[in-house]
Amino acid sequence: MTTANTATAAPPATVRLRSLVAEIRETVNRGLPPEPTAYMVAERLLPHLGQPDLLTAAQCEGDPACYRQHVLHAEHDGSFSVVALVWLPGQCTPVHDHVSWCVTGVDRGEEHERRYRLVPHGGTSRLVATGDVVNPAGTVAAFAPPGDIHLVRNAGTGTAVSLHVYGADIARLGTSIRRVYDLPADR
Repeated sequence: MTTANTATAAPPATVRLRSLVAEIRETVNRGLPPEPTAYMVAERLLPHLGQPDLLTAAQCEGDPACYRQHVLHAEHDGSFSVVALVWLPGQCTPVHDHVSWCVTGVDRGEEHERRYRLVPHGGTSRLVATGDVVNPAGTVAAFAPPGDIHLVRNAGTGTAVSLHVYGADIARLGTSIRRVYDLPADR
């Protein structure tokens, strides 16, 4: 299991990233429930993915020990955060769920995701795989708890970079993970 290495300070934002943050702020400030907010934020994120002026070189740096989290923006009121995750080949998350709604967008490379459902099993619980998804560059996904249990990995040979928007202050929390599941699971 690898755990994200968290960057402590947000590096300077590019003009494009500042524009994306303004678009997300406008969407979040509508005050809609988590699921529609996530879907609308995904629509805002999509046109920015793969653009060479979105992230700086420093915001795309990985860590050989584990996937790396760069906090790019945390809204002053804690309503959302924008994070870049950098995945070197073979790096992955534990099976986990999230503290809030989430949007992911693959900027470069691809992410492999296994989704799970928690089911009762003889007085305890187990995880049942519900699907495997390959998310290439330029794809977005949106979800909200409950039902957001997954594992994400870079199964490719190159670096993958994805942007994640969370409905929480990740700079303060340090992570978007609510719970790590150490239960029997379909692999």
